[in-house]
Amino acid sequence: MARRVKSLLRRWSSRVFSVELDEAPLSFGIQAAQRGGRPPGFFAELGEQDRCYSLLVSGRDAARRAQFSAQLREQLLRELPPGCDLAAMSSHLPDAEDSLIKGYFIKGNTENSSRIEGLLKDIEQQESVLVCSYTGEDGQQWTQHLWSREQSKKMEMMVKFYVVPSESSICHPSSLNTANYDVFHSFEEAYDVLKKNVDVSPEARSVLEMFPSTVKAGRKPDFPVIAIEGLDATGKTTLTESLRDTLGATLLRSPPQCLSRWRAHFDQQPALIRRAFYALGNYVTEEQIGQEGMKTPVIVDRFWHSTAAYAIATAVSGPACNLPQEGSEVYRWPGDLLQPSLVVLLTLNPQERERRLRNRGQKITDEEQELDHNQFFRLRVEEAYRRISGPPCVVVDASPSADLVLQQVLLLIRAKCHL
Repeated sequence: MARRVKSLLRRWSSRVFSVELDEAPLSFGIQAAQRGGRPPGFFAELGEQDRCYSLLVSGRDAARRAQFSAQLREQLLRELPPGCDLAAMSSHLPDAEDSLIKGYFIKGNTENSSRIEGLLKDIEQQESVLVCSYTGEDGQQWTQHLWSREQSKKMEMMVKFYVVPSESSICHPSSLNTANYDVFHSFEEAYDVLKKNVDVSPEARSVLEMFPSTVKAGRKPDFPVIAIEGLDATGKTTLTESLRDTLGATLLRSPPQCLSRWRAHFDQQPALIRRAFYALGNYVTEEQIGQEGMKTPVIVDRFWHSTAAYAIATAVSGPACNLPQEGSEVYRWPGDLLQPSLVVLLTLNPQERERRLRNRGQKITDEEQELDHNQFFRLRVEEAYRRISGPPCVVVDASPSADLVLQQVLLLIRAKCHL
């Protein structure tokens, strides 16, 4: 086995396992000794005919791990027999940093178990994948069997563990390491992720050809830089164009137009790779700000706040209280990225935003569709916006008329930017 897998197995029985069901991680633990009592969580609802399996993806290289995890999900959706349920899952050591590994949980039954196990045996040969099966005993006790691959490539079962209840972690499992949020705090971090993807992605190669391998901090613009943030249909386009005309400013957008040809491709990539693309887009926009900000004020339609807020909200499930605490490093502004003079966050109640989206009739991204269907996700995005520091957002209610919103934002700009 790979070194990474061996290190994970040393404390295997101490790990907490979480299955993402209905926007909430349902956790369980394992132990070597049997004990009585009701099975934990969803295991109590399973019957003797049910069979469950888990796959956890290991590996030190985050970019390759993300790519393989996405491919694995597609393979499972394509090849699992009918009647199977697939959910995201993770495993971690309680409150131990850099211990989180992610994967998938499969629920099947005795009729399709042989087909599932045949598929999992093939998958286990591909990468550092830890495969477990779960079976019920006496209608009460559930056991976990960790599969082992010997040098002969023959699959065997290791010593079984008994599934037991687990105490809830102090924080969401993703909070154990800021790297789990796919947030980049420097140009080099984002660049390196796409660089590791160029062998399988011509699009990644094309994007990187636009950049040097490092960036240097540019001169601070002579004029103020105002970033306008918010969910789709909150009035960003109307406001930014009005500010441009009123202030005689330059209007820029992130991601910039020069990256638009690749946006559809990266929107379909794993979260880590998608976020790296958008993070690099901020550095293109920064260069444009440096040029235009010497001549006029600059209005930016979305910037780093959007890139980070969506990444953080995607990494966590459930209510907004599962987000990293305020002051966490994950909310820190990148040290090598220009900070705007002012960041305005437009907010709107869900009903009005949905009405505006319908009236626009435009195609929206998968993430924007998720905002409409998943209240928890929308609230996490909005709260993540508010927690980002350096600079923080100034919240403006976008429900009044466009003229009233414009006047309110102009007052903010004149007070904070002296325009």
